[in-house]
Amino acid sequence: MYDDWPTNIMIACATVAAVGLVIVLHYEVLSRIVDHNRRHAEGAGRRRLVAVNLWLLALHTVEIWIFGVTYYLLLNLADVGGVQGMHAHGMLDSVYFSAMVYTTVGFGDMIPVGPIRLLAGTEALVGLMLITWSASFTYLEMTRYWKERHGPGGEG
Repeated sequence: MYDDWPTNIMIACATVAAVGLVIVLHYEVLSRIVDHNRRHAEGAGRRRLVAVNLWLLALHTVEIWIFGVTYYLLLNLADVGGVQGMHAHGMLDSVYFSAMVYTTVGFGDMIPVGPIRLLAGTEALVGLMLITWSASFTYLEMTRYWKERHGPGGEG
């Protein structure tokens, strides 16, 4: 199966497309959040921070679904290997598998087999990267909120 270059190229292209899409999406949403927060910098600090976290949660959910749809399409349209433990290559099973890979939880109830492992391994790295990007972003927003609330020295 690994000598099947058309399949390997298809997996690589799908991986690059999914990764590119989620990274661009992540950047664009974070940029929009920053722009919105700059325009509405006065007051509403707590609401703003809650909104940031809700937007980030929604963003990560969409990114998981992007990878989940990619798994679903690959598993149902081509001979790309499979996922042990996935009884049917259904959409929700694919999204669940994606969530386990993206968050690097990996319960072990589903295991990628064959060329599709390239997508799974790459998604784990990208998920880790995007989650830490979101954590850094949240830290910066929190720091800005504390400076607004307590002043530059943190007093008050």
